Amino acid sequence: MISTIFMRRLIAVLMITCVGVGADVFIGQTVAAQTEVVVFAAASTTNALTEIGELYAARGLGHIETSFASSSTLAKQIASGAPADVYLSANKKWMDFLAEKNAVDVATRFDLLGNRIVLIAPLDSPMGAIDIKPGLNLADRLGKDGRLSMGDPEHVPAGMYGKKAMENLGIWEYVKDRLAPMKDVRAALVLVERAETPLGQVYATDAAISKKVRVVGTFPTDSHPPIVYPVAAVTGGHADAAKPFMGFLKSPEARAVFEKYGFDVR
Repeated sequence: MISTIFMRRLIAVLMITCVGVGADVFIGQTVAAQTEVVVFAAASTTNALTEIGELYAARGLGHIETSFASSSTLAKQIASGAPADVYLSANKKWMDFLAEKNAVDVATRFDLLGNRIVLIAPLDSPMGAIDIKPGLNLADRLGKDGRLSMGDPEHVPAGMYGKKAMENLGIWEYVKDRLAPMKDVRAALVLVERAETPLGQVYATDAAISKKVRVVGTFPTDSHPPIVYPVAAVTGGHADAAKPFMGFLKSPEARAVFEKYGFDVR
């Protein structure tokens, strides 16, 4: 994705500087470059942000090019110079990481969304409801060889929230050696969809978009830090194009889409 975006922009610049091309082409390509917004966003926002991008384009406001992955992966790519205009993170840590490196414009930063973390099981699993409370021995629910799929708690926000919740509830010691840590929360969801793990820990919004899993438990909101999705313009990006799109993210139209997918809109 990154190389494709970079090449598209490079080709546009080269074409504009080529001799013998009509001025009308120059103008058209310059406008196109200004109205394209490259958005790096947390994997959990894939469905909602894709739909919002299509809505934005349908209104004639610009074209949205998206790259979805773990917030940590995207933050590190931006810090290394990846060509992005907007960064939407699933936690504050990775936004702060970029702010410390002056890689985002902190004046444009605001909290956009909230979420919940839940336990899921395959749709046809016999797993009953799980009351997530202090001291729960979750390993018993995994069976002899089963594992708990989740975003890698070392760097994936969903996994980081999950680990903190389980530590606070006294559950972590039971499951820390029974994990299937994944590159992002959507990868954790897929493992449960395929019934490769009996349980998974994901965002409520991820569970809501899948027809192959069901929620068997919800973590208490006071068991982990508030789940917040901050957004900001990337330093060195196309600010003139990024800021209108960020404003659109707060519009009633975008809000309706986010709420449809289960997000708490700030």
